Amino acid sequence: MEPKRIREGYLVKRGSVFNTWKPMWVVLLEDGIEFYKKKSDNSPKGMIPLKGSTLTSPCQDFGKRMFVFKITTTKQQDHFFQAAFLEERDAWVRDIKKAIKCIEGGQKFARKSTRRSIRLPETIDLGALYLSMKDTEKGIKELNLEKDKKIFNHCFTGNCVIDWLVSNQSVRNRQEGLMIASSLLNEGYLQPAGDMSKSAVDGTAENPFLDNPDAFYYFPDSGFFCEENSSDDDVILKEEFRGVIIKQGCLLKQENRNRPRPEEEQSTPLRAKKSHSSLWGHRRKNWKVRKFILREDPAYLHYYDPAGAEDPLGAIHLRGCVVTSVESNSNGRKSEEENLFEIITAEVKAYLVDLLVSFLG
Repeated sequence: MEPKRIREGYLVKRGSVFNTWKPMWVVLLEDGIEFYKKKSDNSPKGMIPLKGSTLTSPCQDFGKRMFVFKITTTKQQDHFFQAAFLEERDAWVRDIKKAIKCIEGGQKFARKSTRRSIRLPETIDLGALYLSMKDTEKGIKELNLEKDKKIFNHCFTGNCVIDWLVSNQSVRNRQEGLMIASSLLNEGYLQPAGDMSKSAVDGTAENPFLDNPDAFYYFPDSGFFCEENSSDDDVILKEEFRGVIIKQGCLLKQENRNRPRPEEEQSTPLRAKKSHSSLWGHRRKNWKVRKFILREDPAYLHYYDPAGAEDPLGAIHLRGCVVTSVESNSNGRKSEEENLFEIITAEVKAYLVDLLVSFLG
């Protein structure tokens, strides 16, 4: 029986021979971590056993390289991984720590069973409650909150959650609200943000959810992110970087280095020519993992080298763009492992992107 897959996605891994950083498709299993050059590969490039391993996070061995964690095996081999953003790193770290703990205790990895551990009434539908909480008019209001010189975007406080549950008559009192909120947290409908709420989830508090104005939480698909406060001496950002970050994460992007054949370039209309050039590159499998950051008004999508470059490789101005899904095969059928979409800008530039990985939210 194959080991259970606990988590998978793109991370940047430091090579053990040449010490270069490259994006890898990483799979966390119950007994180890496999990493692949591509998601579609059948055989992993390597495997890290978790039995007896230790995990260090945050790992600050590499100066400006952020969101790194280290796994040290029993043979004293160090493996370094870098996530695209803080919440992604913390999610991997929590699951890896739990997997190691389960191995040590001879247990199977399992998510918490809310109904067994908290004795949640069968009449409570957490999924429906979650949708009500996210309602734009009557739900919990997402705010930008500041604490410890950090700004937490698209989040809310623990006491606001309990207030909402009580005011909407979802619970009879705050103690019952605390039980429901803990259930939502255990099932992944809410996520902790900030040291206080994360410490409670890790077990240092009596209850995993805190009815506290200083405990921050967010919806997993809200576009939450945390940033340091800027000083007065900071350089004014370019206009395209002023928008609030909505989502960020790694995606596969087609690198349009291949030009269409000369005879096609002469005879094909501009709009079709650009699109055809993009698809021709796709047949050459010219794809690269890129870190994307989507910003609000003035609506830019920047993409970076996920191995650590600070400056973007390029930017797509989304105003006036057309976004469409794309058939990946010549027979018109989509592959089960591909979910392509194309962005055509106002200047008629085509970008193909493959949703092979988990974009935040």
